[in-house]
Amino acid sequence: MKRFYLSALYMLLGIALPIFSQEINSGPRITALGNTGVALQDVWSLQSNQSGLSALKHPAASISYQNNYLNPELSTQSAVIAYPLHGGNVIGLSFHNYGFSAYSEQKIGISYARRFGSTISAAINFNLHQVKISQYGSARAYTAEAGLQYFVSENLIIGTHITNPGRSGFDTEVNAIIPVCLEFGASYKVTDKVLLNSGISKTLNSVTDIKCGLEYSAVNWLAFRGGMSANPFRQFAGFGCQLYDLKLDAAASSHPYLGFSPQIALSYEF
Repeated sequence: MKRFYLSALYMLLGIALPIFSQEINSGPRITALGNTGVALQDVWSLQSNQSGLSALKHPAASISYQNNYLNPELSTQSAVIAYPLHGGNVIGLSFHNYGFSAYSEQKIGISYARRFGSTISAAINFNLHQVKISQYGSARAYTAEAGLQYFVSENLIIGTHITNPGRSGFDTEVNAIIPVCLEFGASYKVTDKVLLNSGISKTLNSVTDIKCGLEYSAVNWLAFRGGMSANPFRQFAGFGCQLYDLKLDAAASSHPYLGFSPQIALSYEF
Protein backbone atom coordinates (compact mmCIF):
# COMPACT_ATOMS: atom_id res chain seq x y z
CA MET A 1 0.00 0.00 0.00
CA LYS A 2 2.87 2.37 0.81
CA ARG A 3 4.34 1.74 -2.64
CA PHE A 4 0.99 2.48 -4.28
CA TYR A 5 0.59 5.82 -2.52
CA LEU A 6 4.17 6.88 -3.21
CA SER A 7 3.90 5.91 -6.86
CA ALA A 8 0.62 7.81 -7.18
CA LEU A 9 2.15 10.82 -5.45
CA TYR A 10 5.13 10.90 -7.78
CA MET A 11 2.90 10.46 -10.81
CA LEU A 12 0.91 13.51 -9.75
CA LEU A 13 4.07 15.48 -9.00
CA GLY A 14 5.51 14.53 -12.35
CA ILE A 15 2.49 16.04 -14.15
CA ALA A 16 1.65 19.00 -11.93
CA LEU A 17 5.14 20.16 -10.95
CA PRO A 18 8.33 20.80 -12.91
CA ILE A 19 9.92 17.69 -14.35
CA PHE A 20 13.51 16.88 -13.40
CA SER A 21 12.90 18.33 -9.94
CA GLN A 22 14.18 14.98 -8.67
CA GLU A 23 17.56 15.69 -7.14
CA ILE A 24 20.43 14.49 -9.29
CA ASN A 25 22.44 11.81 -7.49
CA SER A 26 25.89 13.23 -6.74
CA GLY A 27 27.21 10.03 -5.17
CA PRO A 28 27.14 8.91 -1.52
CA ARG A 29 30.14 10.97 -0.42
CA ILE A 30 28.68 14.30 -1.56
CA THR A 31 25.21 13.27 -0.37
CA ALA A 32 26.49 12.42 3.12
CA LEU A 33 28.14 15.84 3.25
CA GLY A 34 24.77 17.53 2.86
CA ASN A 35 25.06 17.76 -0.93
CA THR A 36 27.92 20.26 -0.54
CA GLY A 37 29.92 19.14 -3.56
CA VAL A 38 30.44 22.41 -5.41
CA ALA A 39 33.98 22.85 -4.01
CA LEU A 40 34.96 19.16 -3.82
CA GLN A 41 37.23 17.27 -6.21
CA ASP A 42 35.95 13.82 -6.96
CA VAL A 43 34.85 11.67 -9.90
CA TRP A 44 31.30 12.48 -8.72
CA SER A 45 32.03 16.13 -9.48
CA LEU A 46 30.50 15.12 -12.81
CA GLN A 47 27.13 15.44 -11.06
CA SER A 48 27.84 18.48 -8.86
CA ASN A 49 30.56 20.80 -10.21
CA GLN A 50 32.48 19.43 -13.16
CA SER A 51 35.47 21.73 -12.53
CA GLY A 52 36.39 19.40 -9.65
CA LEU A 53 37.44 16.81 -12.23
CA SER A 54 40.64 18.73 -12.95
CA ALA A 55 42.26 17.27 -9.81
CA LEU A 56 42.06 13.69 -11.12
CA LYS A 57 45.42 12.18 -12.04
CA HIS A 58 44.14 8.78 -13.17
CA PRO A 59 41.00 7.51 -14.94
CA ALA A 60 38.17 6.75 -12.52
CA ALA A 61 34.70 5.24 -12.72
CA SER A 62 31.84 4.77 -10.28
CA ILE A 63 28.34 3.31 -10.18
CA SER A 64 25.66 4.15 -7.62
CA TYR A 65 22.24 2.91 -6.55
CA GLN A 66 19.80 4.92 -4.43
CA ASN A 67 16.57 3.60 -2.92
CA ASN A 68 14.41 6.72 -2.74
CA TYR A 69 12.23 6.82 0.39
CA LEU A 70 12.71 3.07 0.94
CA ASN A 71 10.66 2.31 -2.17
CA PRO A 72 12.47 0.18 -4.80
CA GLU A 73 10.03 1.41 -7.46
CA LEU A 74 11.47 4.91 -7.02
CA SER A 75 15.12 3.96 -7.28
CA THR A 76 17.90 5.98 -8.89
CA GLN A 77 20.80 4.47 -10.82
CA SER A 78 23.82 6.57 -11.74
CA ALA A 79 27.22 6.05 -13.34
CA VAL A 80 30.18 8.36 -13.94
CA ILE A 81 33.53 7.96 -15.67
CA ALA A 82 36.36 10.47 -16.04
CA TYR A 83 39.56 10.34 -18.07
CA PRO A 84 42.44 12.80 -17.55
CA LEU A 85 44.28 14.03 -20.65
CA HIS A 86 47.55 15.92 -20.93
CA GLY A 87 47.96 19.45 -19.62
CA GLY A 88 45.37 19.36 -16.84
CA ASN A 89 42.46 18.54 -19.17
CA VAL A 90 39.83 16.00 -18.14
CA ILE A 91 36.82 14.62 -20.01
CA GLY A 92 33.93 12.79 -18.40
CA LEU A 93 30.63 11.04 -19.02
CA SER A 94 27.68 10.71 -16.65
CA PHE A 95 24.39 8.82 -16.66
CA HIS A 96 21.38 9.24 -14.37
CA ASN A 97 18.15 7.24 -14.36
CA TYR A 98 15.19 7.69 -12.01
CA GLY A 99 11.57 6.59 -11.88
CA PHE A 100 9.17 3.70 -12.21
CA SER A 101 6.96 2.18 -14.91
CA ALA A 102 4.55 5.13 -15.18
CA TYR A 103 7.16 7.89 -15.00
CA SER A 104 10.92 7.99 -15.55
CA GLU A 105 13.75 10.47 -16.13
CA GLN A 106 17.11 9.97 -17.80
CA LYS A 107 20.06 12.32 -18.14
CA ILE A 108 23.28 11.75 -20.07
CA GLY A 109 26.08 14.29 -19.75
CA ILE A 110 29.47 14.91 -21.31
CA SER A 111 31.97 17.18 -19.56
CA TYR A 112 35.24 18.93 -20.19
CA ALA A 113 37.32 20.35 -17.32
CA ARG A 114 40.60 22.23 -17.38
CA ARG A 115 43.08 23.54 -14.85
CA PHE A 116 44.39 27.08 -15.42
CA GLY A 117 47.64 27.51 -13.54
CA SER A 118 47.65 26.52 -9.89
CA THR A 119 44.60 28.42 -8.67
CA ILE A 120 41.68 28.09 -11.11
CA SER A 121 39.73 25.18 -12.57
CA ALA A 122 36.81 25.57 -14.98
CA ALA A 123 34.44 23.18 -16.73
CA ILE A 124 31.51 22.98 -19.07
CA ASN A 125 28.97 20.19 -19.38
CA PHE A 126 26.29 19.34 -21.96
CA ASN A 127 23.28 17.16 -21.13
CA LEU A 128 20.65 15.20 -22.98
CA HIS A 129 17.45 14.89 -20.91
CA GLN A 130 14.61 12.49 -21.56
CA VAL A 131 11.34 12.09 -19.70
CA LYS A 132 8.80 9.29 -20.22
CA ILE A 133 5.26 9.48 -18.87
CA SER A 134 2.73 6.70 -19.36
CA GLN A 135 -0.08 7.74 -21.73
CA TYR A 136 1.77 10.99 -22.49
CA GLY A 137 4.76 9.63 -24.39
CA SER A 138 8.31 10.92 -24.11
CA ALA A 139 10.19 14.15 -24.73
CA ARG A 140 13.82 15.26 -24.97
CA ALA A 141 15.71 18.43 -24.15
CA TYR A 142 19.28 19.70 -24.08
CA THR A 143 20.91 21.77 -21.35
CA ALA A 144 24.32 23.10 -20.38
CA GLU A 145 26.16 23.51 -17.09
CA ALA A 146 29.26 25.49 -16.13
CA GLY A 147 31.46 25.40 -13.05
CA LEU A 148 34.45 27.15 -11.55
CA GLN A 149 36.75 26.44 -8.61
CA TYR A 150 39.31 28.80 -7.08
CA PHE A 151 42.12 27.59 -4.83
CA VAL A 152 42.48 30.25 -2.16
CA SER A 153 45.17 28.19 -0.44
CA GLU A 154 46.27 24.57 -0.11
CA ASN A 155 43.49 24.04 2.43
CA LEU A 156 40.67 26.22 1.09
CA ILE A 157 38.73 25.89 -2.18
CA ILE A 158 35.70 27.91 -3.20
CA GLY A 159 33.45 26.92 -6.07
CA THR A 160 30.43 28.02 -8.05
CA HIS A 161 28.20 26.17 -10.50
CA ILE A 162 25.18 26.97 -12.65
CA THR A 163 22.72 24.51 -14.17
CA ASN A 164 20.62 25.22 -17.26
CA PRO A 165 21.43 28.94 -17.65
CA GLY A 166 19.61 28.97 -20.99
CA ARG A 167 16.34 27.91 -19.32
CA SER A 168 15.89 24.99 -21.70
CA GLY A 169 12.78 22.87 -21.34
CA PHE A 170 10.79 20.16 -23.06
CA ASP A 171 8.69 21.03 -26.09
CA THR A 172 5.63 19.16 -24.88
CA GLU A 173 2.15 19.73 -23.50
CA VAL A 174 3.24 18.28 -20.17
CA ASN A 175 4.52 20.90 -17.72
CA ALA A 176 8.09 19.67 -18.14
CA ILE A 177 10.53 22.25 -16.83
CA ILE A 178 14.22 21.69 -16.15
CA PRO A 179 15.21 23.86 -13.16
CA VAL A 180 17.76 26.66 -13.30
CA CYS A 181 20.05 26.42 -10.27
CA LEU A 182 22.99 28.49 -9.05
CA GLU A 183 25.24 27.21 -6.26
CA PHE A 184 28.18 28.62 -4.34
CA GLY A 185 30.25 26.88 -1.68
CA ALA A 186 33.56 26.25 0.02
CA SER A 187 35.63 23.29 1.17
CA TYR A 188 38.13 23.80 4.01
CA LYS A 189 40.65 21.21 5.16
CA VAL A 190 40.80 21.94 8.88
CA THR A 191 43.39 19.22 9.58
CA ASP A 192 44.67 16.13 7.79
CA LYS A 193 41.67 14.27 9.22
CA VAL A 194 38.87 16.87 9.13
CA LEU A 195 37.20 18.42 6.08
CA LEU A 196 34.50 21.08 6.46
CA ASN A 197 32.12 21.95 3.61
CA SER A 198 29.44 24.60 3.22
CA GLY A 199 27.19 25.74 0.43
CA ILE A 200 24.24 27.85 -0.62
CA SER A 201 22.05 27.07 -3.61
CA LYS A 202 19.20 28.90 -5.29
CA THR A 203 16.78 27.25 -7.69
CA LEU A 204 14.79 29.68 -9.81
CA ASN A 205 11.25 30.19 -8.47
CA SER A 206 12.11 28.21 -5.34
CA VAL A 207 13.58 28.77 -1.89
CA THR A 208 17.27 29.26 -1.15
CA ASP A 209 18.93 26.30 0.55
CA ILE A 210 21.84 26.56 2.98
CA LYS A 211 23.80 23.40 3.75
CA CYS A 212 26.94 22.12 5.43
CA GLY A 213 28.89 18.91 5.86
CA LEU A 214 31.78 17.39 7.81
CA GLU A 215 34.12 14.53 6.93
CA TYR A 216 36.33 12.81 9.50
CA SER A 217 39.03 10.42 8.29
CA ALA A 218 39.49 8.09 11.24
CA VAL A 219 42.27 6.17 9.45
CA ASN A 220 43.64 6.37 5.93
CA TRP A 221 41.10 3.81 4.64
CA LEU A 222 37.95 4.83 6.57
CA ALA A 223 36.02 8.10 6.73
CA PHE A 224 32.78 9.13 8.45
CA ARG A 225 30.54 11.91 7.13
CA GLY A 226 27.54 13.95 8.15
CA GLY A 227 25.63 16.98 6.98
CA MET A 228 22.40 18.94 6.99
CA SER A 229 20.43 21.40 4.88
CA ALA A 230 17.92 24.10 5.82
CA ASN A 231 15.20 24.21 3.13
CA PRO A 232 13.74 21.75 3.71
CA PHE A 233 15.48 20.66 6.89
CA ARG A 234 17.26 17.44 6.00
CA GLN A 235 19.90 15.32 7.67
CA PHE A 236 22.61 13.24 6.00
CA ALA A 237 25.11 10.63 7.16
CA GLY A 238 27.47 8.12 5.62
CA PHE A 239 30.88 6.52 5.47
CA GLY A 240 33.52 5.56 2.95
CA CYS A 241 36.21 2.90 2.91
CA GLN A 242 39.05 2.24 0.49
CA LEU A 243 41.07 -0.86 -0.38
CA TYR A 244 43.88 0.05 -2.73
CA ASP A 245 42.17 1.58 -5.80
CA LEU A 246 38.69 0.31 -4.90
CA LYS A 247 36.31 2.54 -2.92
CA LEU A 248 32.99 1.78 -1.27
CA ASP A 249 30.78 4.67 -0.16
CA ALA A 250 27.38 4.59 1.53
CA ALA A 251 25.01 7.31 2.67
CA ALA A 252 21.49 7.94 3.89
CA SER A 253 19.44 11.12 3.62
CA SER A 254 16.20 12.08 5.31
CA HIS A 255 13.24 14.08 4.03
CA PRO A 256 10.80 15.60 6.55
CA TYR A 257 7.75 14.28 4.68
CA LEU A 258 8.88 11.35 2.54
CA GLY A 259 11.36 9.54 4.77
CA PHE A 260 14.81 8.03 4.25
CA SER A 261 16.81 7.36 1.09
CA PRO A 262 19.85 5.08 1.42
CA GLN A 263 22.43 4.80 -1.35
CA ILE A 264 25.66 3.00 -2.12
CA ALA A 265 28.43 3.41 -4.69
CA LEU A 266 31.41 1.42 -5.86
CA SER A 267 34.34 3.31 -7.42
CA TYR A 268 37.60 2.30 -9.02
CA GLU A 269 40.64 4.36 -10.00
CA PHE A 270 42.64 2.84 -12.84
